[in-house]
Amino acid sequence: MTRVVSGVGMTSQRTRKRMIDRLREEGIRDERVLAAIAAVPRHLFVEEALASRAYEDSALPLGFSQTISQPFIVARMIEVLREGRELGKTLEIGAGCGYQAAVLAQLTSEVYAVERIEPLLAKAKLNLRAIQQFKVRLKYADGNLGLPEAAPFDTIIVAAAASSVPKALLQQLTLGGKMLLPLGTGDQFLLLVERRAEGYVETRLDSVRFVPLLSGLE
Repeated sequence: MTRVVSGVGMTSQRTRKRMIDRLREEGIRDERVLAAIAAVPRHLFVEEALASRAYEDSALPLGFSQTISQPFIVARMIEVLREGRELGKTLEIGAGCGYQAAVLAQLTSEVYAVERIEPLLAKAKLNLRAIQQFKVRLKYADGNLGLPEAAPFDTIIVAAAASSVPKALLQQLTLGGKMLLPLGTGDQFLLLVERRAEGYVETRLDSVRFVPLLSGLE
């Protein structure tokens, strides 16, 4: 059953449009990415007390020391990964509440998402079910290890900051594939990794702030 948030449902279409207009002003140009974000009701993925802030361009707490990424970062990362290509078979590391996976599912038919915090994974399952999004395959797993049983992937997107690029994720990226992840323990930046015939090519992009990518399960 879809959760109804008092005062939000009536205005969510209007506030979503304002969010999309703001993303355009901030430089997002991929109209398919913008349409995918517009299609996902972000207020259903946050705590009810924060629903009125769901369409602000800010990260919001999910509990368990985790956050839902700000809309601009979600749009920016997916736009980078889509540049000149389709996403194809996609792996998300750090499913959180399921929001980014829902956006990805608007753009490709194969989305796998792993989450190491079991209560968050349960929340993601409920959220995706509430919006009748059944294309995302969720797995309780350590994101540093990727998802070898479903590899290789055309696209890998990481929603937590690694201190170094996980080798398992490099190995699970198909030839011609792209991975985007936040990197760094102090100052962080987005790192684009492309697997080409001659090897892995890295490109440093925007400065960012993400929660750390941790090992193990909770």
